[in-house]
Amino acid sequence: QVQLVESGGGLVQPGGALRLSCAASGSFCRIGDRGWYRRALGKQRGLAENISSDGTTNYADSVKGRFTIARDNAQNMVYLQMNSLKPEDTAVYSCVADVHPTRWERHNYWGQGTQVTVSS
Repeated sequence: QVQLVESGGGLVQPGGALRLSCAASGSFCRIGDRGWYRRALGKQRGLAENISSDGTTNYADSVKGRFTIARDNAQNMVYLQMNSLKPEDTAVYSCVADVHPTRWERHNYWGQGTQVTVSS
């Protein structure tokens, strides 16, 4: 059983910063791509950014220059540093991982999500 658990969400003022963390645990051979998605109230979930196993990153235009994704493969962690936060960044942020439980299987696993609210 694989679990992804996010932490680090909360309330922050516009212009502030937050760092989200996502820990992967359980039994697996390896983890491929990892990413952060977000869903604002009344909107569809969309990609914030992701990072491949070799460190290649892909960002949504709305967060470029403000958000930075990083991963620690030894600790099975992925992080999202969010700077210069705006009210429109308010959303539930969920991490996702392309997990290979065995050499012959792969599944996308999702965390439960963490709320980020940007408001004065």
